[in-house]
Amino acid sequence: MADAIGIASTALTVHRKWLDAVSDNLANINTATPTSGEAFRARYVVAQAGEGNSGVYVAGAAFGDAEGRMVYEPDHPLADEQGYVRYPDIDLGSQMSSLIMAQRGYQANAGVVDRAKTMYEAGLQIGK
Repeated sequence: MADAIGIASTALTVHRKWLDAVSDNLANINTATPTSGEAFRARYVVAQAGEGNSGVYVAGAAFGDAEGRMVYEPDHPLADEQGYVRYPDIDLGSQMSSLIMAQRGYQANAGVVDRAKTMYEAGLQIGK
């Protein structure tokens, strides 16, 4: 049971960091920058399985394209001489799908921890 709690807790950490990355991406989806600068780069969590029963961990992060997408908005205060500003190339639908998957994964692993704890407590009651 201790292995189940340990493995599920590593997955909770990965899913929490995934949720953090998605929320950052969603919060910056409409962040405009001048065309002379880089667009906000979406962050994607890279997870990797550990050795044996050690669970999963965050191996790193991958980042989106700094080129972004150019949008014609001549009235925008950051617009260049041609009227363009740079926005991140982040797809709202894909980010919302990732958000749902990360939430469900977090909930599932929290359930594993809860059930393993309940089983551990029941085992202690039997030993009394």
